[in-house]
Amino acid sequence: MRRPAVLCALALAGACRVGPEYARPEYATPGQFRGDVEPAAPDAKTMGDLAWFDVFEDDALRELIRIAVEENYDARLAAERILEARALYEVARGAELPTVDGGASAAYTGVTRNGIPAFPTGDRDGMQYAFGAAFSWELDFWGRLDSATDAARAELLATEEDRRLVLQVLVTDLARAYFEMRELDMELEIAQATLASRKKSLDLVVLRNQEGVANLVEVRQAEVLVTTAQQQIPDTERQIEQKENEISTLLGRNPGPVARGRALVEQGVPDAVPAGLPSALLDRRPDIRAAEQRLIAANAQIGEAKALLYPRIALTASGGFASEDLGDLLDGASSFWDVGLALTQPIFNGGRLRANVRATESRQRQAVILYLQTLQLAFREVSDALVGYRKLREFRDQQEILTKTLEDQQRLSNMRYRGGVTAYLEVLDTDRQLFDAQLGLAQAQRNEILALVALYRALGGGWVDTQAEPAAPGPPEPPPNEPAGEPPTVKRN
Repeated sequence: MRRPAVLCALALAGACRVGPEYARPEYATPGQFRGDVEPAAPDAKTMGDLAWFDVFEDDALRELIRIAVEENYDARLAAERILEARALYEVARGAELPTVDGGASAAYTGVTRNGIPAFPTGDRDGMQYAFGAAFSWELDFWGRLDSATDAARAELLATEEDRRLVLQVLVTDLARAYFEMRELDMELEIAQATLASRKKSLDLVVLRNQEGVANLVEVRQAEVLVTTAQQQIPDTERQIEQKENEISTLLGRNPGPVARGRALVEQGVPDAVPAGLPSALLDRRPDIRAAEQRLIAANAQIGEAKALLYPRIALTASGGFASEDLGDLLDGASSFWDVGLALTQPIFNGGRLRANVRATESRQRQAVILYLQTLQLAFREVSDALVGYRKLREFRDQQEILTKTLEDQQRLSNMRYRGGVTAYLEVLDTDRQLFDAQLGLAQAQRNEILALVALYRALGGGWVDTQAEPAAPGPPEPPPNEPAGEPPTVKRN
């Protein structure tokens, strides 16, 4: 009769799980992103689906990203946090399994004349030897341990999404800094070319002054132009070196020079970027996925807290050998054993358990709010990036037209000045406008590319695809013998 009763108890364990079932919160997902002038087909591949090495075609930038993914300290910390979360998950999962402890003891016991004899023989002192094992297994009738495991697993998955988010931010921040550096390189080239051109103009004005064709005022005006270009060069060089230091930090290295690849004007930018359906963003962006996993964890913790209100039932057993004589310790007559069923029911605890339930319910509602807030922010970021990329592209087109017009105006002004038709003031004014326009065009080209990077990040792209090169440190595929649904094993860097 005992064996069927135990089997029934095991079958009922976990059948009365308390706590709410998880359901994804409802959210009014828009039909399309605001600013998406060319909505893609539902099954079309979007920019956010591309791996970073397919988006950034500059080989130098690709190599920098590979280095950063492996050596950046934030990326390495994120990988270590996965190891910690994995260990905590195994702790929670291990609590569902039986516990077996072994032990041994050797003690000398003595009592006074009026004390209770220490041994059945009536002796008041002597040695006692014992060794054995104890077995304990909590029957998870109310799903407390199962809920705790679910919560730990969701936290592990959230930590893995946090790592993807760290990689996404790292990749896009490095791309942003690289393009900013290349734009500063262009500004330096413009300043150096302008300085060389202005020095030639100064030589011409000095020669004309010596011949009595120009006056000293024009010479001073030409000198001002040269000095202005000279001032631009050291300031731009300062910004370039500081930007290299920023990139070196992202690489996990000490400040130093950074390799260059394509010039800014050679970086490919598409005419249109498919953003895809807003609903797909929920499964692509790592911050959204992490927020949902933490919501799942908070939901499971409610069940864990509610289960503490109910009785805790455990199977217990122990056995071993005990003797007053070490030589008789392994004798069959020295053995002992016991089997039992332990039940513990909370009766009075000052309301702590129910207060804990209310606290977990509040944390779950907070997690819902954070999840919905993350969704809202994601849709805004995509819409901002879409309109930013489109309008900055239009601005860059107009800046190119302005620059070409001023280049032609400068050529005509120089011709008019050499022909004695106009004063040097016209040349001076046109040169200044052209210099500002050239710098403005370089900045417009940079802003257009940075808007593309921001859009790529907003769409959920930027983390490393583990199925394609280059491989990043982190969780590999689960081994074949690991149960389905279990988190992947994480190797150390």
